[in-house]
Amino acid sequence: MTTFAGAAVFDGTTLREGVLSVADGRVGDAATGPVERLEGGWLLPGLLDLQVNGGGGHQVSGATTVADLVMMCRVHERLGATGILPTLITDTPEATAAVIAAGIEAARAKVPGFLGLHLEGPHLDPRRKGAHDPALIRPMTDGDLNRLCEGANALPSLMVTLAPESATPAQIAALASAGVVVSLGHTDCSLAAAQAALAAGASCVTHLFNAMSQLGNREPGLVGAALTGTPFCGLIADGIHVAPETMRIAVAAAPGRLFLVSDCMAAAGTDVTEFTLGTRRILRRDGRLTLEDGTLAGADLTLPQAIRTMVERVGAPPEAAFAMATSRPAACLGRSDIGHLRPGDRADFVHLGPDFRLRGVWRAGNRVL
Repeated sequence: MTTFAGAAVFDGTTLREGVLSVADGRVGDAATGPVERLEGGWLLPGLLDLQVNGGGGHQVSGATTVADLVMMCRVHERLGATGILPTLITDTPEATAAVIAAGIEAARAKVPGFLGLHLEGPHLDPRRKGAHDPALIRPMTDGDLNRLCEGANALPSLMVTLAPESATPAQIAALASAGVVVSLGHTDCSLAAAQAALAAGASCVTHLFNAMSQLGNREPGLVGAALTGTPFCGLIADGIHVAPETMRIAVAAAPGRLFLVSDCMAAAGTDVTEFTLGTRRILRRDGRLTLEDGTLAGADLTLPQAIRTMVERVGAPPEAAFAMATSRPAACLGRSDIGHLRPGDRADFVHLGPDFRLRGVWRAGNRVL
């Protein structure tokens, strides 16, 4: 057993002064054994990122292999995320099928850090396409529905971002019944349409405020449905996608339902200044990723940076920001075995310094960074 001392401990729910003990890869309930002293800051459960478009120079695509998924999990582990949902943005039916097949193989191989997949599209509203290729956006078919339900049955978790304009309430209900985490996004839908989709089984909203109908005085749109309803809401907290003042409103309106995502791209974990998304050039400048026309194309962000933004710029209490990167995304996936540091839990954890910078990462009690 090893005891970690010198940093406050956030167990997924509560922030406390004290120590963290680890024995045989699990969190212990007694402070015994050698002591490893840390220089202030906080110990948190391993961070969980439910929107990871790529990393290490690789973008999730129809060509993604199990080896690529292994590499991405390792890259993000070194950025603080010990669990990720690799995310395929709008692509062809063949690409979707190929990624699901690779994900199923990764799950069978028990790739460390692989939580499942996130399919962001192609069933979106082209009016809110963002950086998605409008030529590939399309309504959901019976074939798509069957493919997604089968994928959910074989993957640890499957999140699907869709627009109510491109999927019927019956399709949403079928996905939710199959275990898919249905998330609403890239939509110009009305409040009524959003509420109908949520009533049918959608339980999440993808990158709240971005690429969706906004809160209006007479038409509240998806933002209004998200803030006054019950769905979990992903948030890109880089201070670029959403203004800190707007995030402050969301924290007040949806306590307990917000979680942080990086929405990172292939550049994550590298120092490249540009790369391609399909056939389009993506520029990396001043903390932004954009198409050549200036459209935001994902984010140049890590979860520790997002936590820092929430505390220092939004004014969230540290324990609230920590939950948004640990227990909250775990709850969104319906998992209680990750995102916590309770006695008996797997000892996946990170050390953030007093400046919120990542100081260390442990998986099953073994230091990997």
